[in-house]
Amino acid sequence: MKSDCRLATILAHAGIKSDEASGALAAPIHFSTTYQHPEFGQSTGFDYTRTKNPTRATLEKTLAAIENADYALATSSGMSAIVLALEIFPVGAKVVAARDLYGGSFRWFNDKEKEGRFNFTYVNNETDLLNAISEEIDLVYLETPTNPLMIEFDIAKVAKVAHKNGAKLIVDNTFYSPIYQNPITLGADIVVHSATKYLAGHNDVLAGVVITSDKAIYDKLFYNLNTTGPTLSPFDSYMLMRGLKTLKLRMEKATENAQEIVAFLKTSSAVKEVLYTGKGGMISFKVVDEEKIPHIINSLEIITFAESLGGVESLITYPRTQTHADIPEDIRLSYGLTNDLLRLSIGIEDVDDLIEDLKNALED
Repeated sequence: MKSDCRLATILAHAGIKSDEASGALAAPIHFSTTYQHPEFGQSTGFDYTRTKNPTRATLEKTLAAIENADYALATSSGMSAIVLALEIFPVGAKVVAARDLYGGSFRWFNDKEKEGRFNFTYVNNETDLLNAISEEIDLVYLETPTNPLMIEFDIAKVAKVAHKNGAKLIVDNTFYSPIYQNPITLGADIVVHSATKYLAGHNDVLAGVVITSDKAIYDKLFYNLNTTGPTLSPFDSYMLMRGLKTLKLRMEKATENAQEIVAFLKTSSAVKEVLYTGKGGMISFKVVDEEKIPHIINSLEIITFAESLGGVESLITYPRTQTHADIPEDIRLSYGLTNDLLRLSIGIEDVDDLIEDLKNALED
């Protein structure tokens, strides 16, 4: 493929023509764990699958390209990607992070802080984040938009201040994907994804991605990944590559649906606040009567009550008891993640069916 192709073409051609030996259109799945050396002292570039696998390598080339980066590493889950990215920083590293973040990230951050591995400073908004960055800070960590309050941060502005103070910036780009945001282009040093979500897109692959254009950072990431082994399997690499082909179409349809659903939610007497950035498929909303949340969830027939997000099927999640259950209630309430909040991941169904489903559940 030409190196200057646009995003939709790169996605549609993920893995295509990668097998020169047979000319197979789809990328083959290489299950072998080991590889024959041509002669003593020689290598094909593949020695052992934990270190490098042809199917995973093809996937990683595409992942780097769609984020306008030089390097990508595919991992076994979104959390393994986050752990891999942070573990390259030294013991005692000082981290500034947005307070509103995925509960699984908070759980690991909190455990590591108790162990003395990292020191975290949490902030609620961009102004406080920028003010918290000083020469003592080693790392800034962002989800943007945040999960589930949908707060956006100016990545370019944050990167500029971080770099001025000698800090690195990690951005979790799961919610927007490369369709709506390219953090590397905006100045981020490392990008992570829970590829389980929008990148794979069908709720049938568990995967993560770490992306960078910094060779020194990549070398540390690769060393740790090879040493600890949370690599993505060949089959899941193939499945993720397959999902990528429709990423742009899925994201655009999810956005189109979400915009219409937001318009409906704003007219519902059962809803007191809607949190949406204007793009992407993620919506959070707060209901007037939180006691009715079990009834609302149980009344839905098309939208599924389940954790996760980013698939072709629409899901509803109650962060209090699901994705953010590990965050102590007093902390959650302090920054606005209240018990009346529900989170929607909008899929690609007919939007009229989704609106009718929500209307019946909210107004019954």
